[in-house]
Amino acid sequence: MKQIFDDLWQSELYIVFGSVHTHAYLLKCEKGNALIYNTGHQKEINHIEKLGGIKYQFLSHRDETGDTLKSIKERFSSKLCCHIKEEASIAKSCPVDVTFTENMTRFFGIEVIHTPGHTDGSISLYYCTPHGHTYLFTGDTLIQTNGIWETVLFEGTGNAQLLERSLNLYKRLEPDVVIWSASGGGEATFAMPSKAEWISALDNEITKLRKR
Repeated sequence: MKQIFDDLWQSELYIVFGSVHTHAYLLKCEKGNALIYNTGHQKEINHIEKLGGIKYQFLSHRDETGDTLKSIKERFSSKLCCHIKEEASIAKSCPVDVTFTENMTRFFGIEVIHTPGHTDGSISLYYCTPHGHTYLFTGDTLIQTNGIWETVLFEGTGNAQLLERSLNLYKRLEPDVVIWSASGGGEATFAMPSKAEWISALDNEITKLRKR
C-alpha cells in the first residue's frame, strides 16, 4: 500500500486477467477504515493490518470478487458490502453482509450511488474528505485507459440506457479525484479533472452510447 492522499492508500497493481489490471484503495474515515474494490495480494492484506485494518469492504460490482475476500473478512472481522443486485454473484466467493437498494444512500460517511449499466447492480462511492478533497470511486462505470475516458459494456450484462442515466447522475457531482477500478492500460490510476473536463468527458461518453 502506498499513500496517495492524506487519507487514501493504493494497493499494488493486481492483474485480473490478460492486460486488465486494478488497484484497491484503503480509505481512512471518521469511524474507521474502508477498503474499496479488491486486491489479490496477500502482502497488501498484511499492510492493511499495519494501517489499522478495516471495518467494511465495498465492491462496486461482481467483477471484483476473488479468493482474498474471505481472507480479508476473516483477518479483520470486516463486513462485505455491495448492491443487492450483485449479491448472488459475489456470494459465490464470500458471504455479503451489507446490501444497498436505494438510488443514493449514506453509509459509513460515504454516499453510495446506484450506477447501473456496466452491471445491473454497479455502485459508485462519493466521499467528501475532511482534508478538502472529494473522491468519486466509479468502479467500471467510467474508466480511463491510456488517458482516454470510456465506458465498458458487455453483451448480456450491460445496458446502454442505464449507463447513460448513470453518467447523467455523475453530472450532479463535483469530484476532485476520480478513481476507477479496472483499466486496460496506461500509467494513470486516478484523475483530477476540472469541472469543465469532467462534464465534457461525460457528454462525450453519452454521445458514444447513443450511437450504439
